[in-house]
Amino acid sequence: MKYRTILLFGAPGAGKGTQGRILGTIPNFFHCACGDVFRNLSIEGPVGLTFVEYSSRGELVPDEPTIELWRQSIAANTATGRFRPKLDTLVLDGIPRNVPQAEMLKDTLNVFAIFYLRSTNSQSLVQRIQRRAIRENRLDDASLKVIRRRLKTYEEETKPVLHYYGRNLVHNINADQIPAKVLVDILRHVVKV
Repeated sequence: MKYRTILLFGAPGAGKGTQGRILGTIPNFFHCACGDVFRNLSIEGPVGLTFVEYSSRGELVPDEPTIELWRQSIAANTATGRFRPKLDTLVLDGIPRNVPQAEMLKDTLNVFAIFYLRSTNSQSLVQRIQRRAIRENRLDDASLKVIRRRLKTYEEETKPVLHYYGRNLVHNINADQIPAKVLVDILRHVVKV
């Protein structure tokens, strides 16, 4: 079965997690943030160690462990009834992170909309990430060098995912607005699809 899926897309700090958490509170929407799945791992295990190794440098975790961990998380949420594939729309944030991951998930995801949260202010993104590092105790967001590497990785590896799915699915959303206005713009499109 392919999951009916919305992708929240954008650079680190664009507000994908904020919007995903809000959408996830609406009945029949299930939010899954791949970064949260990784951060909840025990760092003593092999996947946890791999996550720390890559994220501390601002790099993407290799595709195979990322997809395997994501599949395990979805299976666990399905088994507990939190995600009901026949009823719920899956709201993904942080996956697929590159074209190879999109290819690996093509038999699993039925992507019908991509909300591209675009920010024209890179300094604003950096400041959001730094605030998040303190507020959420996210060590992977603490270093300015790592933040700049993450933004570069996004441009080089993640942004091409938009072209993979095609422009017909993409809805451009101004991420420089306050979160409530961003949500209104997303919901305006959600009710149409």
